[in-house]
Amino acid sequence: MFLTYSLFLAGFYFLIKGANWLVEGSSSIAKKYKVSDLMIGLTIVSFGTSSPELFVNLIASFNGNSDLAIANIVGSNISNILLILGIGAIIYPLTIKKGTASTMIPLSMLAVVALWLLVNDILIDGSSFSALTRIDGSVLLLFFIIFIYYTFGIARVEGEKEKIEEKNILMSVIMIISGMIGLAFGAKWIVDGAIIIANKFNMSESLIGLTIVAIGTSLPELAATAVAAFKHNADIAIGNVIGSNIFNIFWILGLSSVIRPLFFSPVLNFDIYFMGLATLLLLLFIFVGRKNILGKLEGIIFLLIYIVYIIYLVYRG
Repeated sequence: MFLTYSLFLAGFYFLIKGANWLVEGSSSIAKKYKVSDLMIGLTIVSFGTSSPELFVNLIASFNGNSDLAIANIVGSNISNILLILGIGAIIYPLTIKKGTASTMIPLSMLAVVALWLLVNDILIDGSSFSALTRIDGSVLLLFFIIFIYYTFGIARVEGEKEKIEEKNILMSVIMIISGMIGLAFGAKWIVDGAIIIANKFNMSESLIGLTIVAIGTSLPELAATAVAAFKHNADIAIGNVIGSNIFNIFWILGLSSVIRPLFFSPVLNFDIYFMGLATLLLLLFIFVGRKNILGKLEGIIFLLIYIVYIIYLVYRG
């Protein structure tokens, strides 16, 4: 068990470090070949920050651990809003641009609704089981293409850019390869460790996925949001979180279920409802009171709600 715990914790380090190396190496090569900062930010950086969830989900999907795969995404999205935005807003009030408030956050809510509709075959069709099938995954990937289209439109209007440090080609290639290796080993250790820990303490895969694994795979977003908040760069802080939530459902769950259908446990419906509630609360805070500003009070409320949610998950088991 000591080795299991050690590899489980080491997995998070390799996962986060691997994502950073992959982003830096890929961005540097793209910059060297005159790819625009805008294109790099919308593609490589965005994919890179979601790569921990992606690799964990791919490993879980290949292993047939559907509860862990779905719970990881739902739990990550909840922690992104309540934990990460909560911390960011406490550090510095986050001013949200009009395009993000009017388009990206509603699109994030659309992702929640689409996920609920696609996984609830028992409730909607009276089927004998619920699953995210390959057809469902294809639908999510189509939504992802629409999301990318809207992201390009908003970025053109609001002029968001990424500052990319250019490195030599050899170093960039080494970073890309090292990043992929780190992500693969980190994801493998985390999934294997989560299953063993769940069995050892009679905990469900969904509990592990909604808490430890979800928070761990969200650490890149937490780091990026905290740094952005300290630098008073609200655009990156809020855009990073909302974009990640949309990526997680449309891209990661879509791709995972296309590779292998994911069976859905109805008990996770509560967590999908809670994810929708968190998104609605974000919209409410933005449009009520100080419009388009997420302040310290809202951040504290987010954190308190998240603590209550985690306590409930532990009690539910």
